Amino acid sequence: MDRFVVISGCSGGGKSTLLTELEGRGYCVVEEPGRRIVRAETQSNGTALPWIDLSAFLRRAIEMAIADRTSVQSSEDWVFFDRGLIDAAVGLEEVTGEPILATLGHTYRYHSRVFLAPPWPEIYVQDPERRHGMNSAMAEYSRLLNAYPSIGYDVSILPKVGVVERADFVLTMLGACRSD
Repeated sequence: MDRFVVISGCSGGGKSTLLTELEGRGYCVVEEPGRRIVRAETQSNGTALPWIDLSAFLRRAIEMAIADRTSVQSSEDWVFFDRGLIDAAVGLEEVTGEPILATLGHTYRYHSRVFLAPPWPEIYVQDPERRHGMNSAMAEYSRLLNAYPSIGYDVSILPKVGVVERADFVLTMLGACRSD
């Protein structure tokens, strides 16, 4: 979908902060499936958690990302996704070897321009939903940096600047700046 924009990249690279800024400017934002799954599984004592059953977690993230796309289908403006389907497919392919990225990546398209947050150790923090360290986050970033172009996306690396400037960068790249 030409109006569905993915913000992806390195864990702890400022994606959620950027998406909060975009939401504050009136855009529709879809929260990262992984964080929602971790909260739900933790509350229900479930096991589809990245540190218990990564494969189950990633399968659930794929299902949720597909449902997310359906839930915002009627939006006529930009919709910004905090990660989503491609990220989960890349992870599942890495963990299981199942060749699903190409199929899912071509069936469920997003805007051709994807924005990746680069590793930013100065702002990286672990929390109850993000238990992995910076090395794992950087390895994931590297996989995503290769995967998105491999299925036809143009990648723009987000600059390491303040959140207002980052949001302006995204909107400028999309040609969608709103005047307030």
